[in-house]
Amino acid sequence: MTHALRRRRAGTPGLIATALTLGSLLAVVGCSAPGGSTAASTSAAAGAATSAGSTATAASGPVDCGTDPVTMKAYFETGFPLPKDLTDEFTKQYPNVTWDIREDQFAVITQNAARTLADSPPDLIRLPQLSSLAADGLLKDLDGYAASFGWDAWPESQLSQLRVAEDGTRGSGPLLAMGLNFSMTGVFYNKELAAKAGITAAPTTLAELDADLQKAKDAGIVPIAQFNGGATGGLAFPLQDLMAVYGSPTDINDWIFGKSGATIDTPANQQAAQHLKKWIDAGFFADDINAMDYATMMSRFTGGESLFMFNGDWESGNLDKQMPGNVGFFLTPPVESGGAQAAMSAPLTYGIAAGAEHADCAAFFLNWVATNQTARDIGVTVGGSHPMGPADAYMPTVEAGSVTAQTLEAGAKVGQDNGAMDFIANANGSIYAKSWTPQLQSLVAGQQTPEGLLTSVQADYVADQGN
Repeated sequence: MTHALRRRRAGTPGLIATALTLGSLLAVVGCSAPGGSTAASTSAAAGAATSAGSTATAASGPVDCGTDPVTMKAYFETGFPLPKDLTDEFTKQYPNVTWDIREDQFAVITQNAARTLADSPPDLIRLPQLSSLAADGLLKDLDGYAASFGWDAWPESQLSQLRVAEDGTRGSGPLLAMGLNFSMTGVFYNKELAAKAGITAAPTTLAELDADLQKAKDAGIVPIAQFNGGATGGLAFPLQDLMAVYGSPTDINDWIFGKSGATIDTPANQQAAQHLKKWIDAGFFADDINAMDYATMMSRFTGGESLFMFNGDWESGNLDKQMPGNVGFFLTPPVESGGAQAAMSAPLTYGIAAGAEHADCAAFFLNWVATNQTARDIGVTVGGSHPMGPADAYMPTVEAGSVTAQTLEAGAKVGQDNGAMDFIANANGSIYAKSWTPQLQSLVAGQQTPEGLLTSVQADYVADQGN
């Protein structure tokens, strides 16, 4: 899921009842990836966006979905309701637009994206890592649409991860994708199980988190529900959070974005991998973690079988419905109390194929997601994350004490601390399935060391850059 997508602050989560502005979210640094893609149409550049859900037309015509029947071809990630809920609402507002949606697990999309974009180009696609897709010219350049709809006036931190320059760096260059929202990761916990284990407040330091994990185990509770089976190694979530605790989010972003000389095999990251191995050896994860998929992890957590879960805010709305009032959220705590907080935080990335039949309509949809009031309501209540869009855009009120309120507040904290990181699985198109996942599974099985894990991943990363 690259989901990326998803931390903690000192003490028990303070809760908010109203929305946070996008301007408080994320400043993201970085670079990476070979650039190059087709340009957006001239007509796309000519339109001008105005207020939520409406567009002004220029001489060459509007950028919208027109009035004739349109069937949008889409390729979405299975298991997440937000995109489907948004497309359903879009069709209610624009009845001439219907959707032909294909869904696959994220690992499958990662493997299929290039071929799908080339052979059967969708109008809208959930995107994995952008580098190779940009290099092969498979994605529509969205800069014309950005000018048309006014995306250039949004906080640049929202779009920087989605730009790829000709020299192979990310953070500048053509805009090749857009986000349905900004997702982030952190730690969810079951409040009833916490009380049973004698835990009365969320941890404020890494040592306190270690102690809480041991309390859960001593109480006969599985401390952490985490998927690590199949083609997606979910241990990458806690590992990256630990990397940020011991090191710098900027250094992690530099590696993900391909900055010259950057490496994942650093002393700080070795400490993080060693700490993760301590958790494994202490029995803080379920015995069958290497066979557990994402759906099973969610089922066990919502079923009250595990205390903690490293996961993303895209589950906030779901957890508010399934476990109302019984779930808390925190950012992975720093080594020292009061230290800066970091988290994986990135747009829920969607792109338009270079050969898309209905590119203008797809761009209009992406703008609608960020600017239409009902769409933003869905983004928060269903997606649990902060929508893209102007810094002063409408934000729905969220219930005080809800998980969604806590994740939104945590996002503001990460933005304040400049702690946003892209996902380590996004360093290139193959690194997740072919390197991180098998190495993390081997770490659990006792067939790999923390140091060997990082050395192997770095070697695979360098080899991929040489191709």
